[in-house]
Amino acid sequence: MATTVRIGVWIGRVLSVLASLLFLLSALTILKGGEQVVQRMAHIGISENLMESLAILELCCVVLYLIPLTSVLGAILLTGYVGGAICTRLRIGDPFVMEIVLGVAIWLGLWLREARLSSLMPIRTRAA
Repeated sequence: MATTVRIGVWIGRVLSVLASLLFLLSALTILKGGEQVVQRMAHIGISENLMESLAILELCCVVLYLIPLTSVLGAILLTGYVGGAICTRLRIGDPFVMEIVLGVAIWLGLWLREARLSSLMPIRTRAA
């Protein structure tokens, strides 16, 4: 049983790090800028003067998510961020599957690595 729990914790950590790396890559790409980034942001309706603020917000949410004491708050904030991305994609007619996968990875990773969450949100099984 203890080995299964440890494997779950490590799977949760890996999922959390992978999701965080995607957010970090996104924020760093926005901060780096460039013509393609400006064009893509204009396509989704975000002006160039908001790009830096958006990237800093994304970085702050990821940092909160990675710190164990603030990980639940970080997950809630990242969920809101992903929800906004989904709404933006819906508005312009782009696919949003990646955002859904990212949102699931955020919470599944956190649920697997945080025992306090598994007690709050248990997986229900049939009684034998």
